[in-house]
Amino acid sequence: MSILRTSIFAALFLTVPLCARAQRDKDVFVNPPAEQKILAAIKAPELSVVHLWAPWCSNCQAEMKNGGWLKMVKDNPQVKFYFVSVWNDGGDGKSMLSKFQIADQPNVTVLADPGPRRGDNKIKQFAGMPLAWIPTTWVYKGGDLRYALNYGEVRFDVLQQFIEDSKSEWSHKGEPKLLE
Repeated sequence: MSILRTSIFAALFLTVPLCARAQRDKDVFVNPPAEQKILAAIKAPELSVVHLWAPWCSNCQAEMKNGGWLKMVKDNPQVKFYFVSVWNDGGDGKSMLSKFQIADQPNVTVLADPGPRRGDNKIKQFAGMPLAWIPTTWVYKGGDLRYALNYGEVRFDVLQQFIEDSKSEWSHKGEPKLLE
């Protein structure tokens, strides 16, 4: 009987870590580390701007070259900016962001999605949002998506207005409902 108990105990002792590792691996596969960081970051009470981009993308390069992102980051030190490189075979594009003096700003975090760039296997959503085009830029506050610019180069005056608008508390509580 003692051998049976020892065998059962050993089997349980070895199975629990394997199950925990399998769950961790599943979580990383379903939500890679960059996505996990973004999902946690956008819940913060302060404003967060998530910018999905890739260094090979000509539209993304144009945004960098015109200095708009550097100015945006410097003009909004209270906003957290997350530059997430996607469709770039796991590369984070930090060297390009450094070239334009963006990567080392105190309110910037550089991340990379590990997913492939090409074909049917490339990611089609990120942080629960559809991803069909880059660059894509989202503005969050307190876990709420305030604005989504999903299809191309951002106009920085518009993004600045979105940031300003997002600083306010949005609420329609107490307002009369429209009658049908």
